[in-house]
Amino acid sequence: MHTTRQAFKQILSLSLFLAAIFGHAPVFAETDKAETDTHHNHKSLDWPGIYNGLLPCEDCYGIKTSLALNKNNTYVLIYQYTGKSPRDHVEKGKFTWGEKNNTIILTPRKGETSRQYLIGDNTLTELDKNGNLVTGEQARRYVLRRQDVTSEPPAHSGH
Repeated sequence: MHTTRQAFKQILSLSLFLAAIFGHAPVFAETDKAETDTHHNHKSLDWPGIYNGLLPCEDCYGIKTSLALNKNNTYVLIYQYTGKSPRDHVEKGKFTWGEKNNTIILTPRKGETSRQYLIGDNTLTELDKNGNLVTGEQARRYVLRRQDVTSEPPAHSGH
């Protein structure tokens, strides 16, 4: 009987000890959740891919643009001034995530000017030099749309 009582006390002590350790909610350092969500929100987006569009141009019909964003934070930008020159311009570089929510900053390898984009749902919107959305009548023309790279290629005519 004496050993049963000791065993019972040991089990009770162990149970109370474990309850004291694991029974409380963990304590974490306080963080500003809104700031954390804003800064890391890009991780929840499906942003890698190829984006195409015709951006506004002051002295040509438009700038035919294709921008490929890679998972390793590199990009390839190909653009052509339609109605002015048939030449394709190719720019390669790296991009970083901007301070504003879901923005990227393209930094070319060569000394060209950096560009900023806002990442949306299957879209990239080119921002002005200050990182703001372009407003006015032309605003919708600054949007590049993501190309569906999983779709079937067009069928050939057999020639």
